[in-house]
Amino acid sequence: MGLGNQSKTLSDTQVKIMTDYLKTTRHPDRNILVFLFSIKCGLRAKEISNLTWKMVLDSNNKVGNELNLTNIASKGKSGGRSIPLNKQLKEHIVTYYNSIRDKLWTTKLSETYIITSERSSHVSPQVIVNDFQKWYKKVGYSGCSSHSGRRTFITNVSRKISLVGGSMKDVMSLAGHKNLQTTQLYIDHNQNAIIKVIDLI
Repeated sequence: MGLGNQSKTLSDTQVKIMTDYLKTTRHPDRNILVFLFSIKCGLRAKEISNLTWKMVLDSNNKVGNELNLTNIASKGKSGGRSIPLNKQLKEHIVTYYNSIRDKLWTTKLSETYIITSERSSHVSPQVIVNDFQKWYKKVGYSGCSSHSGRRTFITNVSRKISLVGGSMKDVMSLAGHKNLQTTQLYIDHNQNAIIKVIDLI
């Protein structure tokens, strides 16, 4: 993907506006969860559509502290990974899980998808892509797509990982990329940082 064709990243203000908008939609809890999986976990549309409850529940069937994404749910041999759950995302998963858990016990949790629709127990990646396209259009975010949350996540993590003793390899691991070059292509530049760093050299 060329840099000129990449989806735009979102600012904190834009994330807040989108979240507030999704609260007004027909299925707010479900839709906000989709958005948070994108913006707080950096998941692809395919990954969001293939998430099962077993991937976020611990041995006691309670929401754990990380998402264990399998290769099957991602892009094959190298796509699977463990992603610590952001606090806001975990709280929303818990709320959503508690609201629907009584409907889940008749099936295996490992086979029960998190994101569903009124007509289906499993939505396709294209449904997720279409949802994002509709939402971004509603709030007027031109140039954004289902990949915007993923780019935003990777950009934000890359800027802060050194503050906790991490490196770009850790960012690569969270993104589920095979090589660092791919990860670097996702990171949006920061013009303010560029201006400030000049005064430090």
